[in-house]
Formats: sequence, C-alpha cells, structure tokens
Amino acid sequence: MTIGRRQFFQLTAGAAVLPTLAGLALAQAYPARPVRVVVPVAPGGANDTTARLVAQKLSENFGQQFYCENQVGAGGNIAFAATAKAPKDGYTILAAGGNFVINPSLYARVPYDPFNDFAPVSLLCSSPHVVAIHPSVPAANMPELVALLRANPGKFSYGSAGRGTPAHLAGELFRLAYGIDIAHVPFGGGGPAMTATIGNHIPMTFAALPTAAPYVKAGNVRALGMMSAKRSSVLPDIPTMAELGSANLEADIVTGLVVPAGTPGEVIEALHRAIVAIMAVPEFKARLAALGFEAVANTPVQFAAWIRAEVDKWAKVIRDANITLQ
Repeated sequence: MTIGRRQFFQLTAGAAVLPTLAGLALAQAYPARPVRVVVPVAPGGANDTTARLVAQKLSENFGQQFYCENQVGAGGNIAFAATAKAPKDGYTILAAGGNFVINPSLYARVPYDPFNDFAPVSLLCSSPHVVAIHPSVPAANMPELVALLRANPGKFSYGSAGRGTPAHLAGELFRLAYGIDIAHVPFGGGGPAMTATIGNHIPMTFAALPTAAPYVKAGNVRALGMMSAKRSSVLPDIPTMAELGSANLEADIVTGLVVPAGTPGEVIEALHRAIVAIMAVPEFKARLAALGFEAVANTPVQFAAWIRAEVDKWAKVIRDANITLQ
C-alpha cells in the first residue's frame, strides 16, 4: 500500500510529537517512589544542613519523600562514584559540595568525571569564606594584615578545615594572590580550626561564613574580608576582597544538585522547576540567609558552566600551590 505526501507528513508529524508526550507523561509521573539524596559529608555540616532543608521542601513540593543518605570517605569520592553508577532514573541525586569540583585536580586519580558522569540540575545556594584573625594580631584591616604577613615571612600560619578542603584552597588562593609566605595548619573540621584561632593557638583562619559569623559577632575573632562577589547580609560591615582591591578572590562553600548522566531531561526539568519554586519563597530564602547562605537556583546550563569554571580555577590553585592527596 502506498501513501500520499499529505498522509506521509501527517504521520511523521504525529511521530515527532510522541517523544514529547512521553516526556510529559514521565515528568508528571515523577517521582512515583521515594528519592535518595546522596550527601558526601557527615551529618551536621553546612552541605548536609542545606541538603536536608532542600530535600524536605522537595518532599513537600512533589508529595513524595526525598531522603538524605550520608556517604562519607575519600573526600567525597566514594559518594561521587556511587552516584555516578546509580540508575539513570532520577531516583538517586547528589547534593554536591565544593570537593566535587576540587577533587579532580587534588587526587592523582578520581573514580568519577564531573563533566561526563553527571548532568547538572541547579546550584542551590552558596556561602563565602571569611578571613578571620585573633584580636591580638596587630592588623585592623586587610591592607595591614597583608603588610604584616609580608614583613614576617614564615612566621605566621593559618588554619583550615583540613588539607584539600575548600577552606584550605581558599587560604592558598589568598596566599598565592598576595605572594606571602604563611604556613597551613590543617584541622579535622572548620569548628576545630575556629576554636584554635579563638584560643590564639593560630593567628588566623579561613572559615566558612556559617562557622565564623557567631564568633565574629561575639568579638572572639575579627573578620577582615569576605571572599565573595558581594557583601553578606549576615556580616554586612565586612568588605569583599574585591572592595579591598583584590579581584578574583572568591571562594564559596556550595550545595548543588546533580544526577547521573543519562537521566531523562524531563526529570531534570521537573527537579529544576521545583528548585526554582523553593528558592523563590521568601521564608525559605530567609532561612538560608540565617545560616549564612544565599539562594541561587540557576539553570542546568548555567550550573554546567559554573562547574567547568570552578574545576579550572581550583586546578590552577592546586597546581601552583603543589597540593596533592593520595
């Protein structure tokens, strides 16, 4: 049997619509069961806290449970590898933090590819690192601190949450930018590093804003600079590094959602729409702000560009500072 040109185009047009209708049905049906949110850090940290807040709102938005599962070890590599190998169905998503973009350059080998093993959904929120010093350090502002460090090479040190952590990389970004000789003292978390600074065991630290803010407000440490593009509402009197004359000294802690590569685009779009809706709620934005985080909710394309830029940025810092982990 033969068909005419008009019948042919009617049939092919109908066939072209089928994937779209199938995708719409998939998006409307998703999620049909609980969704696992893999968190690559121990419970209680900033990445964990923000992931749980968003998971709770996703549960409310979709009417299906989004539950967090902490998978710790190897600086997040265990969680990254496990998520990359998970079924590509939208029922396993990763709450990625800073190490997601740091580890590919930090380790000789990593069990995942941040570009090819994952599909970005959205950067959820970010919070800057703070340059904080003990009140006894004779520097009232950032120019005075830099001058002090340059005049005393090798005599000062700074603390961080640990070797290879975003806080350590923030410290090295600062050190390289100013060309100063200052030793790194790694601790087992941002809290211990801050405690050591408060106790004057080390003169300064690079701390995530949620960790630093209470102690800055209490006068236990003095914040001299914010490593962010703009000032934070949590510590509005602290200038950014750009305001202090040093551009490109931004170092954030972040939480973003990615899914295994190959996850249906309709599922990614459904998740992204939900994130945009959640982050637009003033009460939720205020809740994040109280923790020191700013809501972001960018698009998958924007998040993909951010991931590539951050991988390149920290690769240079790691290379120039000669930082390696096994």
